[in-house]
Amino acid sequence: MTKPPRREVLFAAALFASATLAEAAELRWSSPTDPQTMDPHAVSSAPVLGFLNNVYEGLVRRDKDMAIEGSLAESWEPLGGAGWRFHLREGVKFHDGADFTAEDVLFSYERASSEASDVSSWFAPVREVRAVDDYTVDFLTNAPDPIFPDSIANFMILDKDWAKANGAELPAKETQTHATLNANGTGPFKLVAREPGVETVLEANNSWWDEPRHNLTRATFIPIANPATAVAALLSGQVDLIDPVPVQDVDRIRRNDGLTLHQGIEARVIMLGFGHQHDGLTSSKGTVGKNPFQDVRVRKAVQKAINAEALVDKIMRGNAEVASQLVSAQMKGYSKAASERLGYDPQGARALLAEAGYPDGFSFGLKCTNDRYINDEALCRAIAAMLSQAGMKAELTTIPVRNYWPELRAGNFDMYLLGWSPGTFDAEHPIRFLVTTRDDDKKLGSWNFGGYSNARVDELLPRIQQEIDPDSRQAMLDEVAGIVRDDVVYVPLHIQPLLWGSKSNIDLTQRADNFLMLRWVSVN
Repeated sequence: MTKPPRREVLFAAALFASATLAEAAELRWSSPTDPQTMDPHAVSSAPVLGFLNNVYEGLVRRDKDMAIEGSLAESWEPLGGAGWRFHLREGVKFHDGADFTAEDVLFSYERASSEASDVSSWFAPVREVRAVDDYTVDFLTNAPDPIFPDSIANFMILDKDWAKANGAELPAKETQTHATLNANGTGPFKLVAREPGVETVLEANNSWWDEPRHNLTRATFIPIANPATAVAALLSGQVDLIDPVPVQDVDRIRRNDGLTLHQGIEARVIMLGFGHQHDGLTSSKGTVGKNPFQDVRVRKAVQKAINAEALVDKIMRGNAEVASQLVSAQMKGYSKAASERLGYDPQGARALLAEAGYPDGFSFGLKCTNDRYINDEALCRAIAAMLSQAGMKAELTTIPVRNYWPELRAGNFDMYLLGWSPGTFDAEHPIRFLVTTRDDDKKLGSWNFGGYSNARVDELLPRIQQEIDPDSRQAMLDEVAGIVRDDVVYVPLHIQPLLWGSKSNIDLTQRADNFLMLRWVSVN
């Protein structure tokens, strides 16, 4: 039987509630991208996962400093090299009042690891999940996996009975289920209204198992794609918080006495990707009959043609850091050995093109978002101009992110813009998703849109995932980082800044994953 919540938790929650009742407040906030779905297993993107972390919870979660801590699991320990045992929190209720048990964890695992799920790759190391009892679950892995708890920080748990009663046994990427527009989590906020593209309304979960550290009764998300409109909404008081602040308005927000600029550096690296396995170009006005980007000399020419420092200075207004690899220096496993990048050298770029057989250059298609990353469209226009100076004429297409991922998955690009924030805060993460040869059965390379393949990387990845000795593991990460750099698998551009603007009476925590966690927001 389910045990009642611990008395001390209820007592602490009651004290906090009574102390803050008079100060309870509402929040209206905005970002450019509306979450595509309310289903936490249907779309693996930051706008979806970040929003739903306020509604759903997982076995573990990240604290203010991004360290892993218990959530629906109170504790966990390794089962030798066979996997991990999680001890579940008792007395937790879903928003509809149903009890949380191991049955919900098993169901959510089966749902999230299914072919219909967009997060199935998170469970590539798992061979079996067993319920030891109602509040103990074993995740058995194919090999030792020291970072498994970190890798499932965004694995969110659904109520089995609710999902089955509403025909949402599986997630749906392209169609809708009940879970697309509705939610039933255990988190600090409940979904009470959802109008895609207009607004999504949350209300505080007064039965949450944890101690509230916010004073919000209601929080409304309003997507505003146009940056100028978002700033105007903040200045006029129509919204209380915007993310991001356009780089051209940073000083304006900073100087406003009634506003606060929240500034930091995100974990996300912005980069360019190539259609490595494409036989030809999808968009070319010349007579090129093959794909120039299959030649590493051409990819090196692209990197030499791009002045990353100027992009940070002019397009990002100094609010970013030039990147040299697929993770920032703050991430575990960052390679100091591969920290140097090819410098800006347009003449060298032209020489490489001539050496590769393109003395007159060529035209190609560059695909970018216009509402996903900070100044993404302006960034791509500047990149196109730089590439043109070296003889590579980009036919730029910018589209909303809701249409972007299907285009990339369909291979409709020659070169594309991508931002990547490692969910584990470890360098293994982008190797697994962006660099490893795509293997749907093993759930590898699921975001490797260009089809890059390297046998040595594929050989090293499982060893990196299993290695416990930090020096041996770092040596392998260094080797992969060197391969990615020398092959110019991607062209790293910069580490995206965190730029949020709010009314000055708002206290919040700005995490490096750029997730707005409402449980830490107070309106004074």
